[in-house]
Amino acid sequence: MTIRRALRCLLCWAFGLGLACAAAQAPAQTPAPTLDLRAAHASVTVNGQTRQRAVSLPYHWDRQHPGLAGVATFELPFELLTVPTEPYALYLPRLGNVYEIWLNGTLLQAKGDLPHGNGADYAKAPRLIEIVPSLLRTHNVFRVHIRADVGRRGGLAPLTLGPRAQVQALYQHDYDWRITGSLAVVIFSLLIGVVALALWATQVDVSASGWLKRDPLYLFAALAELSWTLRIGDTLVAHSPIAWPWWGIVGLLAATVWVSSMMLFCVEVAGWGRLTAAIWLRRWFGLLLAASVAAGAAALVGGFPLAMTLLYAALGLTALIFSSLFIWQAARGASLAHRLVALVLLWNTLVGLRDLYVFRISQGYGGNTLMRYSSVLFGVTLGCIVIMRFRAASAQARDLNANLLARVAHKEQELAQSYQRLEQLAREQERGAERSRILRDMHDGVGSHISTAIRQMASGRASSGEVLHTLRDALDQLKLSIDAMNLPPGDINALLANTRYRLEPRFLACNISWLWNVELLETVIRLDASAMRQLQFMLFEALSNVLQHAQASVLQIAASPLSAAGNGVRLQIIDNGRGFDVSRAKSRGLLSMQERAHAIDAALKLTSAPGRTVLEITIE
Repeated sequence: MTIRRALRCLLCWAFGLGLACAAAQAPAQTPAPTLDLRAAHASVTVNGQTRQRAVSLPYHWDRQHPGLAGVATFELPFELLTVPTEPYALYLPRLGNVYEIWLNGTLLQAKGDLPHGNGADYAKAPRLIEIVPSLLRTHNVFRVHIRADVGRRGGLAPLTLGPRAQVQALYQHDYDWRITGSLAVVIFSLLIGVVALALWATQVDVSASGWLKRDPLYLFAALAELSWTLRIGDTLVAHSPIAWPWWGIVGLLAATVWVSSMMLFCVEVAGWGRLTAAIWLRRWFGLLLAASVAAGAAALVGGFPLAMTLLYAALGLTALIFSSLFIWQAARGASLAHRLVALVLLWNTLVGLRDLYVFRISQGYGGNTLMRYSSVLFGVTLGCIVIMRFRAASAQARDLNANLLARVAHKEQELAQSYQRLEQLAREQERGAERSRILRDMHDGVGSHISTAIRQMASGRASSGEVLHTLRDALDQLKLSIDAMNLPPGDINALLANTRYRLEPRFLACNISWLWNVELLETVIRLDASAMRQLQFMLFEALSNVLQHAQASVLQIAASPLSAAGNGVRLQIIDNGRGFDVSRAKSRGLLSMQERAHAIDAALKLTSAPGRTVLEITIE
């Protein structure tokens, strides 16, 4: 449906444009009161030689005097049955390049400098001259002086005289098609050219080699539209930016650029850009561009118009051969864009042949070219191609987005599975670490005590009470190791309460009373499960030493915050035993407590005297 709709729109556009152009070129029904003046007596001066003869308008200077400039005077007598009382007007489809118009000895209008050539060009637009009734008689003569430059389509078209309202309608119709229509084409082509140039500049892909890659289709479209803007825009100005004939060479170069760029645009649409034939075609167009400058100089400066004719023939033949191949390939089956461009190319080829006949073969003068309007179809086609590419890119983007979402979902699923495996592995590692810790604690604690008990029994020197005490320490150590598995990290109150629960009965059985002086402590965040076990071992070692060696009757456990804000903890284990010399105490248990204090970044302080021994642990 999309292909049919696009073809239908282009066919309707082309058909409507054809009808409009046919209507524009159809001879107007001249009302009876108007006069069509064609018979004239001409006095023509070329290269200093003047010839006089009767002529029938139109008088096409470049046909009559190819490659030459000169001046001419045309006298057109006419009669009126009665002298009119209403305003009259004179309509001239084309004259010049510069001119003066006289009626019965009165100057009606003058444009340009008759004595000097290659100046302004007033032959581009139709002319309407109002005539007051007082200037008309029954026997009248129009005298028209013109100067024609080389290659500027100078001359004189038939004159139409009649009532102002009727003649102005003829003039306005011609003016709208030649000037107003050209202005619309210039604006449209300029807009399309700028948009195409912007697309070429912004639509950039990075090639594998790192070079920026732009689509040449937009570049050729921009060159074609901008050069066509320059070519058609010349119709709107009488004073060219640079002097003639150099401005004529610029116009010829613009026409060559337009034809070349449109053909290369078609090459990119068909996807032939990488073919060897396309490379040779680009070289051929480059040669034609250089030839256009030489041909323009030869025709407009050197007075050799055949050079320009040969250039037009080469361009036309190239365009005709290429168009035939392009249209034939489209008919065999091609993309939608190829077929749309082929349809437009076919229409423009037919219009171009019509213009070639009207302006190069027939004797007509003052007609309007239709190629300037049919070329608008190329801009419309470019818009269609951009829309189709945008839709294709949008569909591709949607597909890529859906594919990306699917791949992201797949990766998320794989990542979730990976996290699950990592989490399972972490739990297994944690359980393994916990088992290793339990085994290490049993080895360092219970195992050490059992080994001591075995050595005591093997030596035969230890009493049964000493062996029993060692075995009880082993059992308490085992219970505390199991309890440490459930202690909340950083909760020293829970640690002290659990230690009291496990060990106080043994102390009471040994006639050692407990004094409990423990305040409510804040959780020490930095003490994780491992640090809590280290602290538990330090407490157990200290209490075990009191039970075995201190010969005390009172044990005090004290704990308080370091500051009023509750930060840090100070633990004290105080007994009223016999004391000892701290400087000489180098037991394995004391060294173990110092190592464990260093491991949890705590300070260990020991003071002892007969009747009072204090072990202080400070945790900041």
